[in-house]
Amino acid sequence: MGFDIQRFPNSIDEELICSICGGVLQDPLQAPSCEHTFCQICIQEWLSRAQTCPIDRTPLEIDQMKPVPRILKNLLSRSYDNIYSLDISCENEGCTAIVKLDLLVNHLIDCEYSPKKLVQCENGCGMMILKSSSASWFLKYIIVRDLQTMEKFYFIAQRWFSVEQGDGLIEQILPIAGEMEKQNFSYVLSKKAYFSVSDGHLWFSIFSRPPSNKFTRVQRCTCCFVLLFASMLLNIMYYDLSAEAKSTNNTESNSLSIGPLYIAPEQIGIGIMVELFSLVPSIFIVQFFRRIRPRRQISPLRQALEKIRPLPHTNSKDKTTIKNKKKQFTFPSWCLFIAYTFSFIIIAVSIFFIIVKGIIFGDLKTQQWLTSVLTGFFSSIILTQPIKILGLAVFFTLFCRNPNDDKEVKEYIDETNFELDGDEDYLHSNNFSLISHTSKRITRLNENEVAFLREQRLKEIQMWSIIREFIIYAIFLILLCIISFSNRTQNSFYQTDHLQKYFLNTRQTDCDYTQILTIDDYWNWLNNSFVENLRAQEWYNDDQPINLNGYINDKTNRMIGWATMRQLRSKSQLCSDKRIISTCIDDYNLFNEEKDSFQPGWILNQTLIEEEDYSSSILKAFQYQSSKELDTYVYVGDYGTYSGDGYVYEFRGRLSDIKSNLSKLHQLQWIDANTRAVIIQLTLYNPNVALFTSVTFLLEFLSASGVYPSARFEPLNFYVFTSLTQLICTIIYICFVIYFLIIEIKLLIKLKLKYFYEFWSLVQIGIISCSITSIIIYIWRFKEYNRLSSLFLETNGYVYVNLQMIAYVDDVLTSLLGFCCFFGTIKFIKFIRFNKSLVIFVQTLKYVTKELISFSFMFSIVFMAFLSLFYLLFTSSIQSCSSLLSTAQMLFEITLMSFDATDFTGADPFLGPFCFSIFIIIVVFICLSMFISILNDGFHHVEETPVEDQHILSYMLKKFLNWTHLRRPNVEEIYEIQDSRMRSQYVDPIENFPDKIDQLLEAIDRIYVDQKKELLKLKRAGV
Repeated sequence: MGFDIQRFPNSIDEELICSICGGVLQDPLQAPSCEHTFCQICIQEWLSRAQTCPIDRTPLEIDQMKPVPRILKNLLSRSYDNIYSLDISCENEGCTAIVKLDLLVNHLIDCEYSPKKLVQCENGCGMMILKSSSASWFLKYIIVRDLQTMEKFYFIAQRWFSVEQGDGLIEQILPIAGEMEKQNFSYVLSKKAYFSVSDGHLWFSIFSRPPSNKFTRVQRCTCCFVLLFASMLLNIMYYDLSAEAKSTNNTESNSLSIGPLYIAPEQIGIGIMVELFSLVPSIFIVQFFRRIRPRRQISPLRQALEKIRPLPHTNSKDKTTIKNKKKQFTFPSWCLFIAYTFSFIIIAVSIFFIIVKGIIFGDLKTQQWLTSVLTGFFSSIILTQPIKILGLAVFFTLFCRNPNDDKEVKEYIDETNFELDGDEDYLHSNNFSLISHTSKRITRLNENEVAFLREQRLKEIQMWSIIREFIIYAIFLILLCIISFSNRTQNSFYQTDHLQKYFLNTRQTDCDYTQILTIDDYWNWLNNSFVENLRAQEWYNDDQPINLNGYINDKTNRMIGWATMRQLRSKSQLCSDKRIISTCIDDYNLFNEEKDSFQPGWILNQTLIEEEDYSSSILKAFQYQSSKELDTYVYVGDYGTYSGDGYVYEFRGRLSDIKSNLSKLHQLQWIDANTRAVIIQLTLYNPNVALFTSVTFLLEFLSASGVYPSARFEPLNFYVFTSLTQLICTIIYICFVIYFLIIEIKLLIKLKLKYFYEFWSLVQIGIISCSITSIIIYIWRFKEYNRLSSLFLETNGYVYVNLQMIAYVDDVLTSLLGFCCFFGTIKFIKFIRFNKSLVIFVQTLKYVTKELISFSFMFSIVFMAFLSLFYLLFTSSIQSCSSLLSTAQMLFEITLMSFDATDFTGADPFLGPFCFSIFIIIVVFICLSMFISILNDGFHHVEETPVEDQHILSYMLKKFLNWTHLRRPNVEEIYEIQDSRMRSQYVDPIENFPDKIDQLLEAIDRIYVDQKKELLKLKRAGV
């Protein structure tokens, strides 16, 4: 069909008018011989009936039609002057736009009045639906009541009417439901749950109440205020009474004070319990409002009409229902004023006591009260009300299932009133009329149009899914970065750098910790460097350090408690070769550790020494103590792993006493041949930057002789939440983790084992697992910080605190946060998967996976062969080959062309260069060339295959340009849109073949009947 000529405000050339429909040509086709032009749909319908030209009756078939000349296309597509200006009005009802004919298709796509435009659902579900009556929605059930017989018919659907959901059909035939279908568990549960949420949830029902419910939104809001203020009043009364029972303002160890909030388990529990008690007055008010009869004012004329109009017939079942409904206890309409007055009294009394008691309360108790109020409010919305709704729905579905009890239906259908004057939504609708109702024309879509809409809808769903996923994940990554980077401060480096220079003392050659080679060097460093720095000394101008008690000599860091020096020893045992020396001392391990207690000088049960000869610190230094007594843990050094047990000396007392004790220990040979490790541990706190620092000095003694010093300075930031913003970010981050966890569980259930074959699934598992572990460590670290803070306050800092375990956990937390950021950033590659280079990179790795696995086996064998060769040949001559691990590291460096060939020449003039050359030829030249060839072959194979998902990128770009009006579509794009629209509306003639046969049979039957009638008339007439 062509365009209606009335839609054109200007005159139209006769050459542009179709002779079949009389409208302006639409998608014109031309006859080959007579060159007459017609609309495509018009000529197709004409030629399906007659194989001749409509004008000159020359023989013509549909296959002979050809496109019109370009000059005619130009006349239809654009105008050259005002005479041939083809302006056309929009065909959509309500649209007054007048556009150029060549821009009509583009306008129809974006027209706000288009019945086929995808818009957001008005009910607030967020789904994109068709603007026409054929919207995309989920139908639960339909109830039809015959107003004459009062009989109700149930049609249970429980399916989607949508082009993209379910079976993709927008038309369904619903049979009448029987008694068994009405008692189906899923149907009854969904019906009751939906009704309970829309009407039973006190907070949500303000927005989703049933339209015919007499419990109005104003009354529901009043009940919500009663519940809120009643909970606030009960909370403040509890804290007022608790102040008399136990007056304490001390903060708890597990509490958290952020801004106006004081978060503690006790406050959260109080809020939930008080909220449960406040439900009693709220339920009373709700039931009071529900049982008040509505006030109806009926005019005398309406009363007369109701007396004249006969009541509809009701059967016995409906009579019983009406009779039972009348028996329900209700209040008269004037009780509504009593309900409002009672509610306002509760609110006013609550406000009065809140103001009075709030003035008396201190800051801490006000924070506790506010936390309990907010906890009760949110628990009412997301905890108590949903649990009540679901519990009652499941209970009534399982044990009180009655198909004749339609409580949900009665909220929409009044059994005693058949008018719509009580429907709030109906009265406020724009289509309300007392006299007549205009009928709407229903536009039915054929299969091609449905398929076209489905394709467009799926593209739009995919586009918005990508955008939504990108935005959600971008917010998640920003929160992750905020939490991760706030855990690390720039001051950590400066703190560590200062303490390393301060304690290691590398500038003085005679007291340099890193250059210790003998036991005497170690004692020299202890006496002349370490001990001198443990106490705050005089200032540069000989002033005494005032208010610096407990600080070390840098006068910036305060020592928590005291420092400890712990020794681990090995037992003397028989040598494996007794021919030269019979007694040997092996390297330290957990099995040959010395665990006996000694007298000073390492004398075991021989000469008793009087206690007054040595101080208690000296005697204690020769007594073995377990890790449980010392509160120490296993320590991993460069050359061994050492337990938390040992012999401990504590750097306590005056500085002169410490120096005297160290001199005594040196004389008693506290460090001797059996010593395998000496560990000094101390904890520092810098109040200027709020950083704790765990300092550990380790001196390892190997059985092969040699002393190897090492040190670790680990800054710790205990403050989990330094601001309210960080707390909010952490809470939102936890919600995101739970959201991602639910999504991944759904995918795992859906894909089963195939889920683990996807690369992005493994990345998401890494993010979720690291995040959950980090959250657990956060909570543990927060509790540990509260414990240490309370311990520090009780002892004023004079207590030994070992942060070794906390340092280990902090290292784990740092690693987890680092991997979280790594996996999170890697996943961003998924959102730029439309980039051709990235797609080729990913597809290449997938294509060469099997080849790389087989290559890795071969490369591992070759590498292990060279690892054994280099380790066995050069283990005693090259430091990099002293162990298997260091040898493997050296070989990897050689593979990356980072090496020093002089080491091999110095180790062996012949074998060194020979083995090095063989490794370079086989591994670097041959194996790496094979690796590059495998990647190159996969790259060429993937480059030849078409890249997927490029259409959605072009679709998104086109939608963006149309939305911003940055670029207008050209002629080719307009023709492409027209072709796709025309193809969606095209109906194959074979689909109409059954209808045509039916019409033919009807015509033959009609002719046959007419002939019989004529013969009968002629026979009666005697002809």
